[in-house]
Amino acid sequence: MNLLLAGGTGLVGNELLTICSAQTHHVTSVGRRPTGRASREIVAGFSKLPLLPGADAAVCTLGTTIRQAGSREAFREVDYAAVLSFAAAARAADIRHFLVVTAVGAQPDASVFYSRVKGELERDLQKMDFSRLDILRPGLLIGPRKGGRPVEAFLQRIAPIADRIMLGAWRRYRSIEARALAHCLLALASQQTPGVFIHHYDEMSALLSGMDYH
Repeated sequence: MNLLLAGGTGLVGNELLTICSAQTHHVTSVGRRPTGRASREIVAGFSKLPLLPGADAAVCTLGTTIRQAGSREAFREVDYAAVLSFAAAARAADIRHFLVVTAVGAQPDASVFYSRVKGELERDLQKMDFSRLDILRPGLLIGPRKGGRPVEAFLQRIAPIADRIMLGAWRRYRSIEARALAHCLLALASQQTPGVFIHHYDEMSALLSGMDYH
């Protein structure tokens, strides 16, 4: 499979590159920094992307936190503007399938700023006329993070216990390993049924059922 990837230096993107390398998929990485691991690297800022090559699908795992970004405006620049810029460049390259990682609770009218930005992103991606759009909404991501995230590190430690008490509608907030999420992305990238598909914990778990992703 031939993939275009934005966010290859992050937690999920790095896992996806590892899997793709083992399975000999061709990945073109797009971003401000080279991954050093992709089949091809396009190093560019998302505010001014060059013409991108065609691919079977474009995958976006871009994301930051308000703390890391430094302000709400800087956070929005990454989690909204950069993702939409990449999506627009993918459509200009006639890529018809787009996959994006957002977050559980994403709603354009959410009272929480983080969830609202994610929701606005999902809304505007759906206006871009992709034949197929896969939106993955994980809860807490489990995996080694770069930089200090003490709260997230604590949540990762208690996730096995917290997950067991998240029942019913709360199941969608359960944690998922970054590597498992990367396997979901790769599996979904090969699907061709047109439409908009939103994947929460249960949908991703069903996709991973029977799959050895460790």
